[in-house]
Amino acid sequence: MTDQDKQMTDEAITDKAEPMAAEDVKAAETAEETAVTEAEENEAGKKKEKKRKTVGQEILSWVGLLLLAVVIAMTFRALLAEPIRVDGRSMLETLQDGEIVLVTKPAVLLNKLQRGDVVIVRFPNRNKAVNLHLGAPLDLAFVQHELFVKRLVALPGDSVAVLNGVLYVNDQAVAEDFIDYPARMDYPRRVLGDNQYMVMGDNRASSHDSRSQDVGPISRDMIVGKASLVLLPLNKIRTIH
Repeated sequence: MTDQDKQMTDEAITDKAEPMAAEDVKAAETAEETAVTEAEENEAGKKKEKKRKTVGQEILSWVGLLLLAVVIAMTFRALLAEPIRVDGRSMLETLQDGEIVLVTKPAVLLNKLQRGDVVIVRFPNRNKAVNLHLGAPLDLAFVQHELFVKRLVALPGDSVAVLNGVLYVNDQAVAEDFIDYPARMDYPRRVLGDNQYMVMGDNRASSHDSRSQDVGPISRDMIVGKASLVLLPLNKIRTIH
């Protein structure tokens, strides 16, 4: 084979090889583009799935926060304090009808009540049942207690009496300069039992309290809390003595 023939053969081989290399490059580029597209689609799918999960998780998060807030509020109300509205005139002039007072709980929970404390109490047989009918298996019943604000005048073991408008505890007259309306009727001397507390309104002339036969001395579990502060109206904010 002459040098010219060899050169022509090499050129022919070279000419045939060039288009094959181009096709391979094009195929590789196509495959790479396809892989990139599939990767992008997979990533987009994952983002959508993540977004859906995030919305669900967000809803659960808000529900959890709401439940937590309810639990904290109920715990605060049960163990620390709650506002209660004064309804009636039995505590004149210490408290006025319609005032909002802050009722604190630690004194009751820690059994540190003292004579002279203004307290929020429940009376015997002064409650009503509230029924929530959701279908026989799910019916719910709640007991709603009527609350009263009174002054704690005597503790378990004390003797108590009211004579000529004057309160006597353990046979000693109690100085009560906050009483503007003294009692019109006497209350005979009695000694309180181990779990008996005597409560009276500061408006002794017109107060339904432990002197009444349908109330009598109350037990400790009927004392809700101690009225410590008048919150509303704002121009009447004051501590309660």
